Amino acid sequence: MPLFALTLLCAAFGGIASAALAVVLLWIPEPRAARLLPHFVSFATGALLGAALLALLPEAIAGAGVGGAHAIGLALVTGLGVFFVIEKLVLWWHSEDGHADHDRALHAHGARERASGVLVLVGDSVHNALDGVLIAAAFLTDRPLGLVTTLAVAAHEIPHRVGDFAVLVHAGFGRRRALVLNLATGVAAVIGAAVAWLALKRSLGMLPYALAFAAAGFLYIAVAGLIPGLHRRADPRTSAVQVLLIALGVLVIAMAGRLAGR
Repeated sequence: MPLFALTLLCAAFGGIASAALAVVLLWIPEPRAARLLPHFVSFATGALLGAALLALLPEAIAGAGVGGAHAIGLALVTGLGVFFVIEKLVLWWHSEDGHADHDRALHAHGARERASGVLVLVGDSVHNALDGVLIAAAFLTDRPLGLVTTLAVAAHEIPHRVGDFAVLVHAGFGRRRALVLNLATGVAAVIGAAVAWLALKRSLGMLPYALAFAAAGFLYIAVAGLIPGLHRRADPRTSAVQVLLIALGVLVIAMAGRLAGR
C-alpha cells in the first residue's frame, strides 16, 4: 500500500475507529463499564509515555544529530507550551469567563449544556486534526514509527471518546446522533494528516522537530491530562493495578516497535 494511503488509513483508525470502539464500552452495563474505563486510562498513559520516550523522541534526536540536540529541546519545550495554551483555551471556552460551575448548577438541562456539547465537538475536531499531524510526521520519518504512533493515538482516544459520547448524550443529543457526530469529528484526523503530509513532504528537514513536537503532545496528554485523574484513587490495590497497566502500555509500545522492525 502506498505510504500516503497508509497514513490516511491509520489517521482514520486513530480518529474514527477509536470512536466506534469506544461505543462498545457504552453497551456494557454501567457499573462494569465504570470499573473498566480507569483501566483503559492507565493503559493509555503507558502507551503515550512509551511512544513519546521510546519511539518519537529518540527518532527526533537521531534525525537532528548531535548538532541539533538544542533545537530538539526547544521544539519539545515549544510543544509543551502549545499544548498548555490549547488546554487553557478549551478550559476558557468551557468555563465561559470562569462561571462554568455556577452555570451548570443553574442550567442543568438548558442551553448551556447544549453549548457544552457543541464545544466538545469543536474541541474533538481540533484534537483529532493534531493527532493526524502527529501520525503523518511519524510515517514520513519511518513506517514502523507511524504504526507505533497510531497505536498510541488509538489507545488514548478510546477512553477520551467514551467521555465525549457521554457529554453529548447529557447535552441532549440522541445516542444515535451523538455516535454519528463523534465519528464525524474523526474525519479531522484524516484532514490533519493529509495537510501535514503535503507540508512536511516539502520540508523534510523539519521532520525531527515535528517528531519532538509530537512527543511533547503525548507527554503533555499523559502527564497533565491522564495521570492527575489516576491519583484520585490512591488506595494500595488500585495504585498497584494502575502501575501494572501503565507498565503494560509502555511494554506494548516497546514490543510493537520491535515487531515492526524498529
